[in-house]
Amino acid sequence: METIIPAGQTPPVERRSLRMKVCGMTSLDQLHELGDMGVQFAGMIFYHKSPRFVMRHLKGYEVKKAKLKVFKIGVFVNASYDEIMNHVDNFGLDMVQLHGDETPRFCETVSNYVAVIKAFRLTDDDHIAWKIRNYMDVADMFMFDTEGSGYGGTGKKFNWNVLRGERIDKPFFLSGGIQPDDGINLKEFARESVAKDLFAVDINSRFEVAPGVKDMQLVKSFASTII
Repeated sequence: METIIPAGQTPPVERRSLRMKVCGMTSLDQLHELGDMGVQFAGMIFYHKSPRFVMRHLKGYEVKKAKLKVFKIGVFVNASYDEIMNHVDNFGLDMVQLHGDETPRFCETVSNYVAVIKAFRLTDDDHIAWKIRNYMDVADMFMFDTEGSGYGGTGKKFNWNVLRGERIDKPFFLSGGIQPDDGINLKEFARESVAKDLFAVDINSRFEVAPGVKDMQLVKSFASTII
């Protein structure tokens, strides 16, 4: 039977579930917890200047042999090909996120071995189509984050408005200072035309009690609003 919408009322909008990545993980126990609560992706940072540098906390063999329910994403900043490949093998990484100034050719070389997420740090004035155009055929996915004074996540709020009206035509992660109370805002953004390619949201520092140590109750509560 056809549903009749009374005059003056807004038609119901279908709820869209979003995938979720929790980045900056440094605890094997918390990696297991993420999988148990339905989070799909976990990020481990291999940038030695990061306070969440995973190799200060975890050994590759213990992560690789763990029966985790999450896909493991290694985050790299201007690392060499050999360094990336060594960590992919040692940690059993499923994907890599290239968060530096990696060239299209470098991304293509890495993507011949493992799936690549190329991250872009955006300002309000960036021409997004121009920034991503040379990476369309060499990266598997994109990530959009906030421009900061250095590399990696800044914790600074990303202005999602810069993506409105854009055509990405490739699955992308949305990052940049996402907070525990952003669930409703993300569901609204998911209705934008650009969000047809929104693959997952990425959270990190706003869900921590210390660098690399997540407040798992906050993560679980947030996950329940979007997954």
